[in-house]
Formats: sequence, structure tokens, C-alpha cells
Amino acid sequence: MRVIGIKSTYQLRSANRREGMSNRQADDTSQPTENSLLLFQASAADFKKIPGNPISYWVSQRAVTLFASGRYLSDISSPRQGLATSDDQRFLRLWHEVSINDCALTTSEDNKEDRALKKWIPFVKGGAVRRWYGNNEFIINWENDGSEVKEHAESLYGSVTRTIKNMQFYFKEMIAWSLISSGMPSFRWQNSGQIFGHKGPGLFSTSNLDLRNAIGFLNSKVTSYLLSFTSQSLSYEVGAIQKLPVLEALPEVDSITLIDIAARDWDSYESSWDFSNLPLLDTDFWQPSLYRTYQKFRSHWHKRTQEMQCLEEENNRIFIDAYGLQDELTSDVPLNEITLTCNPHYRYGNDKSEEELEALLLADTMRELISYAVGCMFGRYSLDEPGLILANQGETIEDYLKQIPEPSFMPDAQNVIPMMEGEWFTDNINIRFREFLRTTFGEAHFKENLAFVEQALGKDIRKYFLRDFYSDHVRRYKKRPIYWLFSSPKGSFNALIYMHRYQPHTVGTVLEYLRDFKDEKLKARKDHLEAVSISAGTSQGDKTRALKEIEKINKILAELDDYERDVLYPLATEQVEIDLDDGVKANYPKFGEALKKIPGLS
Repeated sequence: MRVIGIKSTYQLRSANRREGMSNRQADDTSQPTENSLLLFQASAADFKKIPGNPISYWVSQRAVTLFASGRYLSDISSPRQGLATSDDQRFLRLWHEVSINDCALTTSEDNKEDRALKKWIPFVKGGAVRRWYGNNEFIINWENDGSEVKEHAESLYGSVTRTIKNMQFYFKEMIAWSLISSGMPSFRWQNSGQIFGHKGPGLFSTSNLDLRNAIGFLNSKVTSYLLSFTSQSLSYEVGAIQKLPVLEALPEVDSITLIDIAARDWDSYESSWDFSNLPLLDTDFWQPSLYRTYQKFRSHWHKRTQEMQCLEEENNRIFIDAYGLQDELTSDVPLNEITLTCNPHYRYGNDKSEEELEALLLADTMRELISYAVGCMFGRYSLDEPGLILANQGETIEDYLKQIPEPSFMPDAQNVIPMMEGEWFTDNINIRFREFLRTTFGEAHFKENLAFVEQALGKDIRKYFLRDFYSDHVRRYKKRPIYWLFSSPKGSFNALIYMHRYQPHTVGTVLEYLRDFKDEKLKARKDHLEAVSISAGTSQGDKTRALKEIEKINKILAELDDYERDVLYPLATEQVEIDLDDGVKANYPKFGEALKKIPGLS
């Protein structure tokens, strides 16, 4: 029996891209218009040779032969579905939300004792399309061997193992992937020491399988091609991975280098718990000129991306040859499929010009410099020591100085940094950023370096902090910000705090800044303007401008009087307590109208 299948050219292109072809190759398979149809003929008997008997009428004879061999990945490995908490909001956190000392983030066999003492354990949860390494963001409450998670499961279902599956595989090294993905399948190396979830399933080694060769196979075009027949939806279920046909022995490939490049890229950003220093400030790239530093660093990124592309293409070639799929596939890997954050083609998409991509990458790199600078202002990071410095609940400047006795850049002592339109305070955030830039790159090129930052951002540094910084921070930390913005209704007063350093008296300190701004600085300015407006020696134009500014100040004072009376003062007297273990979503709303509104949090 023959089956005739009909596909539009649009559908064929989509299928071809999932099979690992480049956009150009996918387009070349169909010269007709988008609405034209292509016809395929296939034997229904062939469908029975593919696991699940899908009607994959475009399947090649070579692919049918591979599936018919009867040797599957599940025969030599253990692909498994992981834990479902049944209440992620209760049991999961992004790693940056809690105290770092309560986390066992060292992912290796050596951290067994550490895990037993800590509340939070790394949790693999799928995530965006990213190959080889990354997406390590979540942690799970596994205190007392997960007793609370297990009790919750038993209370709901009468059984722990219904949702807490395959516990014998917890904490073992594995290959993870995202269960649901709208893009190409992507497999990532996970060191031992993590628990895997049902949306971040894992493949585990056996005596017959080296995971390093397996990840090369899984991230090759061969796997994308084979999955196009068995996983025609948006999900890559464990069953589909189990039924991938494998050879008697998988070829040996250089996956270690691919994993290492991807890991170095992932760890270059604050989203990684292994982030240690901003790479832009590394001595290998540093020049007194920030422009020259960036050019040197950008060249390094470009070389890394090219190296990754060459290695992935070689990996594809090895598996295409081994599987005999030379007539179906090529080894080419387009730049937008090199899943490194430093690669603008992947990060921003392939629908932009090179000039646009470079401008986006430069702007984001300057935003990352600013974010790191703010981290140094609060003592989360230091220019003198790698890694996190202050990242536990209620830590103070004294805790910082115990670790960094003579800092080259001093963090804020009170954990309050004003972020105002005018430079009303000597510790205003834009003034402190200038100080940071001088400290890191020197005085000689300061004006040039500041101009380079502002040109990349498309605005001066004060406007960036007022208009964009906080939204960038909220986005960077996935709507679980670690810096919180106290802001009056119209934004006339703004001050940042670092939630890990928060103490019940912190709101009182913010209140002191507000009163100083309102009762001392603004009123002094108003008194001066009133004197100007009635002075006989003042021109009419200056008098008019003075009166307009007085009117503006009066409106600001009215706004700030209301903010102090109705919001900030009552909150300061309340002495609000927070618990970082509860997460940002539980703690942020405790401050109500005092904080900048964030959809989903406020």
C-alpha cells in the first residue's frame, strides 16, 4: 500500500529546518510559491518500522533502514523523566533570590556533604534553546533530603514516586534537554550534584555509553533529522529520545571542547552562579581605552563563535558519515544556530544586518558593564576578588570589609543609592558610575570612555539610569530583581537598595534620603529661585524661568509629601521583615506602593 502525502512549501521548509538544514538549504528544496504543494509517496509498511508508527511520508529509505535496525538509544543508556514538584512557586527559586550560603551550587561528586547541609540544590528545568551547556538557573528546596517536597507529593497523590520519579538518578552527571521547544532540539551537559525535573529530563550513562560521545550524537544534525519523524510536535518526549536509532558504537568526538566553550560563555554573565568577574575587565583584554578593550574582547568572541561553528560542523560530518546520511544532510551550521550568548546571530536573530547586530551587542555589553558596576556599588561584587562577596541575608559593609579590607572601589555603606534626575547627592548612582569607570580604566581616558558608553546606549548615563536601568535589571534577573527601586508615584524620588543587604531599618534610611531631598535640597533651591524672581537685578527672562521652576518644585514637593506621609513613613515605622527563602515574589509585595511597580510582582 502506498500513501500520498501533501505538504505546502512552507511546511516543508519548517520540517527541513528541524531536520538540521540551513535556512538557505530549506528554501532551495522548494522553488514554487508559498501556496504551492509538493507530493510525496511512501509505503505504509515503512511507517511501522518507525517507533510510534508516525505518518512521516517524506521519510527516506536510509532513515527507515536505521529505525528498522532495532537498536535504540534506550538499549545502551537511561533516558529518564525527572521530578515534578506539583507546586513550583513553593519549592523552586531562581538561584540569585536566596542566600548563597544556603545553596549547594558546587556541581560535582565532591559536594555530597555540602548538599546534606544546605537547603537549596541545583534543579534542571529545561529552558531556552541552548546547546552543550547552560540554562543552570533554578534551585529546589531539598532540605532534609527533600522531606517537604516528598510530604507534599504524598498528601496530593498518596504516593511519593508518582511525581518524584527516578530518584536513583538524582545527583548523577547527565545530558539534559528541554522537553518543550519551538526550535531545534538542544542537549546540555550537566555535572553531578543536580536534581532534574520533568521539563528538563536527563539521559544517563551506562557501561556501554560514554556521555561525551552521546551528547555529540544528540546535538548533531543526524538526531534533529531522526527526531523530525518521531517528534513532529513542539515537545521532545523521553520516549522519542529513547527510540533514536544508534550504531553498534558511537563515534568518538571532541565534545569536551564544545562543552567548555559553551560553559565559558554561560559563566561570562551574571545569570550564572559560576560568574566570577566581568570578562570585559579581564587583564587579557584590558586597555586604558574602553573602545580598544571592547574591540579586543569582541575579536575574542568572534573567534570563539567561529571555533564553535567549525567544531559543530565537524561533529555533524562525523555522524552524517557514520549514519550514511550524506544524501540527506550536509554538515553546515548557520551562525544563528551557534547557541552562544556572545554570538549576536543567535542572541538577536538572523533577520538583522551585521551593522544592527553589532550595535545591539555593543549596547548590551555596556549594559552588562553598568550592571556589574552597580553590583560593585552594593558589594555584591568586588574589583579585588572574584565571585560573590555579599550575597547572604542581612550582610553589611562590615562583612564586606572583612573579606576586602582595602577595596579599590568602596561599596555604599548604607545600602541605599539615590537615582535622581539632578545630582542632588554626592552618591547619586550616575556619579558613582563615573567613579567606577575612573577606577577601572583610569583618569586619562575617562571622558573618551564615558562618551563610548553613552554612544553605545544612545543616551547620557543619567538618562539611562532614570529611564532604562531598572527595566533592564528586572529583565536580566527574570522578573526576580535583586536590586529594589523605591520610587515616588511620578518618579521625582528614586533610590535603589540591594535585597540581600536589606534590614528592617533600611526603609528608614530611604526615608532619611527622601527628607533630605525634600526638606533641605529642594526647599533651598526654591528659596534661591524666589530670591531670583524678586531681585531688581534679574532680567525678565530669568525671572520667568525661575517662576516656572518654582511651580515645578511645588508639584514635586506635593508629590513627595504624599509619598512620605501615606507610604514611606508608615512603612518605615512598620520595620518590615523579609526572608530570602520565600523568594522575590513573596517579599517584593510587602513594600506595596513604596517600590516601583513590576507586573507579576507588585
